[in-house]
Amino acid sequence: MTKPDPWRVRVLTAIGALLLTLTGVGLWRQHVYDTDGFTILALVQGAFYLVAIALTWRSGLSRRALITALALAALMRLVVLLAPPYLSDDINRYVWDGRVEGAGINPYRYVPADPHLAHLRDATIFPHINRSDYAPTIYPPIAEYIFFLGTRLSESLLAMKATVLAFELLGVLLLLRLLDDWRLPRARILIYAWHPLPLWEFAGSGHIDAAIVAFVALALWARRREAAWLTGCALAAAALVKLFPAVLFPALYRRWDWKMPIAAAATVIIAYLPFMGAGSAVLGFLPGYLREEGLQSGAGFFLWNLLKSAPPLEHVGPALYLALAAAALAALAVHSLLTAERRYLAAALTLAVAAMVLLSPHYPWYFTWIVPFICFTPRPSVLYLTLACPLLYFVPGGPDPEGARVPLEWALYGPFVALLAFELWRKRSARTGVGWIGGLR
Repeated sequence: MTKPDPWRVRVLTAIGALLLTLTGVGLWRQHVYDTDGFTILALVQGAFYLVAIALTWRSGLSRRALITALALAALMRLVVLLAPPYLSDDINRYVWDGRVEGAGINPYRYVPADPHLAHLRDATIFPHINRSDYAPTIYPPIAEYIFFLGTRLSESLLAMKATVLAFELLGVLLLLRLLDDWRLPRARILIYAWHPLPLWEFAGSGHIDAAIVAFVALALWARRREAAWLTGCALAAAALVKLFPAVLFPALYRRWDWKMPIAAAATVIIAYLPFMGAGSAVLGFLPGYLREEGLQSGAGFFLWNLLKSAPPLEHVGPALYLALAAAALAALAVHSLLTAERRYLAAALTLAVAAMVLLSPHYPWYFTWIVPFICFTPRPSVLYLTLACPLLYFVPGGPDPEGARVPLEWALYGPFVALLAFELWRKRSARTGVGWIGGLR
């Protein structure tokens, strides 16, 4: 690790100030309800962010310079925190669920519009809850506990966003500890802290995915210290915020270890116990959400839409794609179990990215939880994926009968695949000693 030249620090500070300025411009575009303009600005932010990462990837920062950079990241979040949510209204459901739990009612039992909850309605939160007349909550138990805690001081959007940012701060502190453990430059924390996606999705929309960042970071920290019980508990907690982190289990599992799986199973059981009065409804709106997003029919999977465009597959149902996707994840899981003893960070990133690409979610915030991994494993393909996913804001979520999302998904996943192929080629060339045009390195 080498310390950057003074000019690099000055350029980095200037880029940080520019990112802060662009954040203010982004808030203005939100204020005038210009989603397309905001999306373009977020992509521009990503371009300047890449320059900052290039300046610091192999260099350290002085303590003072690092504190300044992190202060800029905090200031960006503060100005966005104080603005009303714009990109998503999910946070209204968070506050509502916390209010319902505070009243001693199981949030899985009733939809918000149910007469049993009429006494909890107000003019601020209730009118803005999406799917309020037909969908119970979709969120797993750990998310529900966070909603309850976030509404104890105030049942407001600001209080809930502040709770989300508190979890993000915990994640950043754990990532810094992990960088120290791996003897990597602390400046790499800027890969996460200056990334536009967590900024807008956590400080802006208040998405609960910030808790996934914290719990996954805790699981990685515990795995580094071979604390199997804590690894299992933290990974299970992450999966009980949203289900995706469950795919990391093979990467973090140590062969022949029984403590981690028992801890994970116990965490799941204990977390669900207070809600079991809802019976089978404890799954919430998850089955309905899968139908609504076209995941049961297969229409919501980008790769499946490509496969069925081939004449031999045009009349085949989505079961084939689901089987192929499950087989691909299973193969990666087995490979992780066999090889991830010392390379579990890279294996975890591979599993996380594979799950996201195979599922091709329709919302940018679903990609936020893979950003922390880039601090440890340099993958230009993953950087591109996380920086380009705001393209999805050009098309509203949900059903897309006119296929407007397809070209945007091409723009998202096409370059990702090209970059990934280049990375794999370089890795193979490094192993074989064969360089450009077949020459020896």
